[in-house]
Amino acid sequence: MANKPAPDASRRSERSRRAIFDAALALVGEVGYHKLTIEGIAARAGVGKQTIYRWWPSKAAVLLDAFSAGVEDDYEQGIPDTGDLAADLKSVLRATADEFNDATWQAPYRALAVAGANDEELSRTFVGRLLEPGIRVYVERLRAAQEAGEVDPGIDVRIAAEMLLSPFSQRWLMRTGELTHDYVDTLVDQVLRGLRPRD
Repeated sequence: MANKPAPDASRRSERSRRAIFDAALALVGEVGYHKLTIEGIAARAGVGKQTIYRWWPSKAAVLLDAFSAGVEDDYEQGIPDTGDLAADLKSVLRATADEFNDATWQAPYRALAVAGANDEELSRTFVGRLLEPGIRVYVERLRAAQEAGEVDPGIDVRIAAEMLLSPFSQRWLMRTGELTHDYVDTLVDQVLRGLRPRD
């Protein structure tokens, strides 16, 4: 009788990890961050809570990993460079606005932002894994535009990227207004007006 191959532990671990991520993201949308628990995530994912504690120290850490797993691939693609800076920025920020307006995406992001306000270590991890890579893709696109002569050579492209992203984030986080495509287009146009080369 032939020996059966041993179960692949890495595949089983990956399935469990994926189930935990899916459970955390679903539950935070259903019950909110304050009622989210490791026990609830474990029950939804069909794993023991010891499995979760073996991999993560807290529900915030689970949620951060779950959320960032779907975002990191987007950052790797960067911002397209069609030669039209305004069009490229509007295209990406419009897609980002659609994402921010998606209820399933909002819940984990807001939960992490709120939790990070009271947890310095979580905040630093959140910034390092989510915010900084996002800012970096804008910096890289603006630097390419600067090298192409579309942006004034004396401009600090890091600050320029923050000039685009900070009002966007503030409007969404504080709910001071709607994130619409018209808003995004106006924001891009006004920021670029200050970045163009001086005659």
